[in-house]
Amino acid sequence: MPYFEDIKIGDRRELGSFTFLADDIKKFAAKFDPQPFHLDEEAGRKSVFGGLAASGWHVSAIFMKLTVANFKRQTEEALARGEKPVPAGPSPGFDNLKWLKPVLAGDTLTYLSEVTALRVLESRPQWGLVGFLNTATNQRGELAFSFEGKAFMPRKPSA
Repeated sequence: MPYFEDIKIGDRRELGSFTFLADDIKKFAAKFDPQPFHLDEEAGRKSVFGGLAASGWHVSAIFMKLTVANFKRQTEEALARGEKPVPAGPSPGFDNLKWLKPVLAGDTLTYLSEVTALRVLESRPQWGLVGFLNTATNQRGELAFSFEGKAFMPRKPSA
């Protein structure tokens, strides 16, 4: 992870892609969102979605899975270069979560995160606050998911 000072508005990270398989959709739904159109193909076909649909929370959880994997990869790359990794800070929350297109069994989403805002925190001068627009696009190029996130990022130590 970079320090706050190394981040620029417009910086983008492709977090990766994920294919939503019917069995995974059903397993997630059975535990966390047991609505019929997430659990059964026929119920999905008869629903407004027209097929077995992944829960929006499943789509969101995959964003987090890919984000953590990206952080881990960046940490390993820094260590391989002999650098001390910069730990990411926590997130104070998010806004405007949108599930824009149904994610059906067999769909593949590609997740991206783009820096949209930077703010130095006067109350915590060792941290900066970074704003992100996080999105997922399906294999047809359609925007399926988005939200605005925030994360605290450490500032470079004073020399």
